[in-house]
Amino acid sequence: MTTPFPFTAVVGQDDLRLALLLNAVSPAVGGVLVRGEKGTAKSTAVRALSALLPEVAVVPGCRFSCDPAAPDPACPDGPHETGPGAQRPARMVELPVGASEDRLVGALDIERALAEGVKAFEPGLLADAHRGILYVDEVNLLHDHLVDLLLDAAAMGASYVEREGVSVRHAARFLLVGTMNPEEGELRPQLLDRFGLTVEVAASREPDQRVEVVRRRLAYDDDPEGFATRWADEESSVRARIIAARALLPSVRLGDGALRQIAATCAAFEVDGMRADIVMARTATALAAWAGRTDVLAEDVRQAALLALPHRRRRNPFDAPGLDENKLDETLEEFAKPEPEDDDPDPDGGPDGPGGGGQQPPEPDSDGPQGDDTGARPEAGEGGEPQPSGSGEQQPVRASEPFRTKALSVPGIGEGAAGRRSRARTEHGRTTGAKRPQGALTKLHLAATIQAAAPHQLARGRAGRGLVVRRDDLRQATREGREGNLVLFVVDASGSMAARQRMSAVKGAVLSLLLDAYQRRDKVGLVTFRGSAADVALPPTSSVDAAAVRLESLPTGGRTPLAAGLLKAHDVLRVERLRDPARRALVVLVTDGRATGGPEPVALAGRAARLFAADGIASVVVDCESGPVRLGLAGQLAGELEGTAVTLDELRADSIAGLVRDVQGNQGRSGSSSRRAA
Repeated sequence: MTTPFPFTAVVGQDDLRLALLLNAVSPAVGGVLVRGEKGTAKSTAVRALSALLPEVAVVPGCRFSCDPAAPDPACPDGPHETGPGAQRPARMVELPVGASEDRLVGALDIERALAEGVKAFEPGLLADAHRGILYVDEVNLLHDHLVDLLLDAAAMGASYVEREGVSVRHAARFLLVGTMNPEEGELRPQLLDRFGLTVEVAASREPDQRVEVVRRRLAYDDDPEGFATRWADEESSVRARIIAARALLPSVRLGDGALRQIAATCAAFEVDGMRADIVMARTATALAAWAGRTDVLAEDVRQAALLALPHRRRRNPFDAPGLDENKLDETLEEFAKPEPEDDDPDPDGGPDGPGGGGQQPPEPDSDGPQGDDTGARPEAGEGGEPQPSGSGEQQPVRASEPFRTKALSVPGIGEGAAGRRSRARTEHGRTTGAKRPQGALTKLHLAATIQAAAPHQLARGRAGRGLVVRRDDLRQATREGREGNLVLFVVDASGSMAARQRMSAVKGAVLSLLLDAYQRRDKVGLVTFRGSAADVALPPTSSVDAAAVRLESLPTGGRTPLAAGLLKAHDVLRVERLRDPARRALVVLVTDGRATGGPEPVALAGRAARLFAADGIASVVVDCESGPVRLGLAGQLAGELEGTAVTLDELRADSIAGLVRDVQGNQGRSGSSSRRAA
């Protein structure tokens, strides 16, 4: 077995190490999400933590790690009698991003269950992680159905495996630790909230510290065992401190004053729900125990807020996680009055009133809902008039407020990655038929299996009540669900789009579609065209917020090389099809349909558009033309693409244009531009 890198040898990353240690002291804190760029010791620190955890007592021979002092009465390997048990090291179980459902929760032998009525169950990773650590590297890339299973297990403390009326349940309480690189996409809000704490890590910019990182890593690679031996004393010291903190934890007192600070902080930062309050309370208690104290202090509450609140303040994927520390200090100071003694007749705690200690109340705008928005994006270009259309580059303008958009989907049935946009054959969804299994059986179609086995019962010598089932009788259920697509935005940034209010509305529409893509688990890309060429502003990625950042800084001005934009988008899709052939594409072209520059720009744009139609690529044209006189060029372009044209108003889900509009990838809908709202 490979010797892990010692936890105490990790250089820097104080917040990361503290968050992991607090969970070791009190697993009820709820786990850690580690966000940061690649190469910042995220995985190294997590894997090193398991060596510091105290050993656990288990029932000998139990595959589900039951506690001998209180065995699970529903354990599949039970029932167990109480007893001393056996000691073993705490486990750290790693969940691969590409793991199957059966690997995570375990698998039932369906054939034996049908033929013999036996619950033959092979435990999965959740059983292995019980009373230990479940580590998910690149947790933001985890498939949705695995995320759902993790959420259920984390909420209930148990895992349920149910297949066609046969069910198995076992305890699954674990410390959930995930690492992620935000550049590769954000995490679903439901799973994000399940992590008790979050930390941001980054590589040090101090040369001396970077030198020490390299020195220790090279020493470890040369002699892992020798390097671990040199850090054995520090490891033993931290392990002993964890054990002492665990013993002290039940004696820590969380007073009403600290509770008021916790509640006031969560309210001031407008976090959703009550989980933040509970996690802060548990974290502050663990901090006190880690410091060897039996009372929670204001400094514990402050540190708990910095670890527990940043990821809970995000309202959409474009909000950067973080906390305004000035506002935090003001809130804690306002509610820092001492608790009144039992015989204190003054409920306000003294002549200074609720503020306590003669503190001045905060300024009116210091703790309001917008008190932490000092980093908001300024309105670009204020104080100046926009340059005329077709002139040189203009400063970026701010996007208008995003809105809920209509659903745009790719026609037909795909087989891409699980998501929420277009119809697809998936492992989860409604059952549409049955087929012979290719490999291991995962979703049994019971009726089809019985129908296949029934004609052979006499020949197989069936004598009892049980059905004689052979492997050839088993049928796999085929299911239909939803897939995520590649949504490629092709945005006209030329001078004809550069009017300030118009470009603001266009950016707002694209931002709205980006938010929709985030919710539907799509990959996104961004191609822009202006002047004399087109650029790939963002190659296809799962990081929707990266696309929003590029959109925000998008300059405008110059001619309209529409054909260049279409050809660049077609090239991006060609390369992406080689990388991920199962993921279907949806092109969203945002333009007024004008084309200028070069010889015959309109005809050239039409020929480029017909390339998309020839390849069967689904497309929608967002018509940005405005004013009383409209040329209808975007509608004509949609006809060349054999796609659909919608106006900015029709794009809104609450517009009067009607129901959800599906993108027609094989039939032109250019006449749809006539359905504009009166």
